[in-house]
Amino acid sequence: MSEITQEKMDQIKAYIDRVKQQPYPTSYLIAVLHYVQGLFGYVPREVMDFVAQEMNLPTAHIWGVATFYHYFNLKPIGKHVISVCMGTACYVKGAHDVLEAIKRELQIQVGQTSEDRLFTLQEARCLGACGIAPVIMIDGKIHGELTAKSVVELIHRYRKAARGKTA
Repeated sequence: MSEITQEKMDQIKAYIDRVKQQPYPTSYLIAVLHYVQGLFGYVPREVMDFVAQEMNLPTAHIWGVATFYHYFNLKPIGKHVISVCMGTACYVKGAHDVLEAIKRELQIQVGQTSEDRLFTLQEARCLGACGIAPVIMIDGKIHGELTAKSVVELIHRYRKAARGKTA
């Protein structure tokens, strides 16, 4: 994801200045945070302080909104977000083994991002694809009927594609 630059801070300031023209500008905080996340891939703490100052709001208020809504990421995330379904059907059909294989392959735990910032690992309660359990979702695409071996092969394909080689 992108680093904090003066150019990006200027873009945020310009966006906030447009928001200030609207009635009830503080009600646009979520839109501003979406804009920030679009620029950086997450909402950096330093940028929260900047937004608070520009919108004349306490940083604690910005933090409260950013932590309340699960959409906002407070740490950098990987290029690909992997959600492992741990719902009943997936769990019974081996989701735990799939999750453990991913953790071993990426050398991370749930909620973490791989060192190369290519993958972020999450758990999901149900992805609604019980008929092809166990499943994972990568960037909104469901992959089903997985095993520990096949999920590692899938990760290898994503890595290969990231290096610009055909999967």
